[in-house]
Amino acid sequence: MADADDTKNEEKREDTKAESTDESRPSEGLDEKPSSSRFLPWIIMAVVAVLCAGAGLGLGRLFAGSSTPQTPEPSQQTKPTQAENLKVDAPDLMAVGSQKTWYYELEPVVANLDVPGITRYVRAAITLEISAEVDQEKGIAFLEEKKPVLTNWLTIYLASLTLEDIRGDRNLRRIQSQILDSFNEKLFPDARPQIKHILFKEFAIQ
Repeated sequence: MADADDTKNEEKREDTKAESTDESRPSEGLDEKPSSSRFLPWIIMAVVAVLCAGAGLGLGRLFAGSSTPQTPEPSQQTKPTQAENLKVDAPDLMAVGSQKTWYYELEPVVANLDVPGITRYVRAAITLEISAEVDQEKGIAFLEEKKPVLTNWLTIYLASLTLEDIRGDRNLRRIQSQILDSFNEKLFPDARPQIKHILFKEFAIQ
């Protein structure tokens, strides 16, 4: 009987070992990770590095392009001003210092004075004294072109004056100075003034 009991106990032990072995096999299978999951972090890092490099290259080109100085167009660089077109040619520049100024006469201008109650008008004929730096032939053609603008301004200016504004030599010198500044501003706005003096050929009040 003892032998029979021992045999049963051994069978039970073997069955228990087999069960424990079978139970341990699934857990071992769960613990094992697939080989592809080991490389996943490296793949992610490589993709991020490529994206960062591309973004850096794009930003570098963007900033490099924006920092390039813009050069003015050739027409802006070489386009001479109106005053430069009127200057004496280079071979004649040495003789400018010995030359005298030249003169240009405007047609007489008649304007009603600003006098209430009565009609009084002034007739003015002026002469422009032009710098020797301005070529006379070119300057005359330029002034002929601008004559309507100058005559219009002079008529409006004289019409704004009263009898008190034009009496006396001090007032006349002031009028000459104002005409001189206004004409130079209109004819040579971006250059040195080329009209030296304003001379009255006629200034009559009636």
